[in-house]
Amino acid sequence: MAEWSWVVYTVLEVLIAVACCLGNVLVVCAVCVGIRDSLREPTFCFLVSLAVADFLVGVAAVPLAVILDGWVSLTSDLCLLLSCVVLVLTQASVLSLLAIAVDRYLRLHIPLRYKTLATQRRTWFSVSVCWILSCLLGFTPLFGWHNYSSLTSVSTNTSSSTITSPPCTFLSVISLPFMVYFNFLGCVMAPLLVMMLLYARIFWSLQGRLKESCPQAQASLLREKRLACSLALVLILFASCWIPLHLMNCLLLFHGPQAVTQGTLYTGILLSHSNSAINPVVYAYRIPKIQQAYGQIWRRILLKLNCCHGDKRVRRSITSNRASHTEVCESRGKTTP
Repeated sequence: MAEWSWVVYTVLEVLIAVACCLGNVLVVCAVCVGIRDSLREPTFCFLVSLAVADFLVGVAAVPLAVILDGWVSLTSDLCLLLSCVVLVLTQASVLSLLAIAVDRYLRLHIPLRYKTLATQRRTWFSVSVCWILSCLLGFTPLFGWHNYSSLTSVSTNTSSSTITSPPCTFLSVISLPFMVYFNFLGCVMAPLLVMMLLYARIFWSLQGRLKESCPQAQASLLREKRLACSLALVLILFASCWIPLHLMNCLLLFHGPQAVTQGTLYTGILLSHSNSAINPVVYAYRIPKIQQAYGQIWRRILLKLNCCHGDKRVRRSITSNRASHTEVCESRGKTTP
């Protein structure tokens, strides 16, 4: 890949990382501070979990994608560990989306038992389970399912006087069969299919209830449908951003390295990372509670800025008044015989 293309890729990754960090910090603040009693609602707890995963993409996954592209030489174990971090964060996003879909399904189909089942304690326990499973699934290559190409390259150099670690790249330590058969089909596509089925059942049920319900109940059902549409949109964007990269891995596995150019692979990586920056924008435009919380946060920030600016003006006016008063006193003292 040409040097200028790599520079463009790196600059875009930096911009995506900044957008991920700022946008998802705003989401967490909006849910935890701006929306009253939001953390008692399971959906918003899972949204916070998803926002934390997206924030960590900007903090960890994006920098690792840039650094671990053959630009540093690391031991195979360390290279494998850092590469698995990306898998953990992806899996955390998938399981958070799955938890949201299950929550909306239960809320609609067992409304009477839902409040007793979906307690705050059980919700945060579910969030913990999502992250524990993400770590177990993402760190699976550490238990043996990885590439040995880098290890063999090091072992062939043992006869030399100085042993240097090979350049660390994602595909040099992560096995393509693992990425296709386990990660893509088992850990990504299977949950996505379950979520698509759940949302299909949700929309089918809502459509039927809207036709049969009275006007008073339709307002609540319409709010439920709007929120379900917003969450389904988040799911569709996730699939649209991540599936192309996984399909490239399939091409690499079945047709070899020549099947996907380096530029195309970088485009797929950028698209997958951009998903973490898009989600806060979707929340702002599609979920009214988060939209209102965004407005409250920005108003507080602007109010504080205006107060600070006003304080500076007051201090400047006081200082100028004191200076002018001192000058008048001095002038009067000089004119007095």
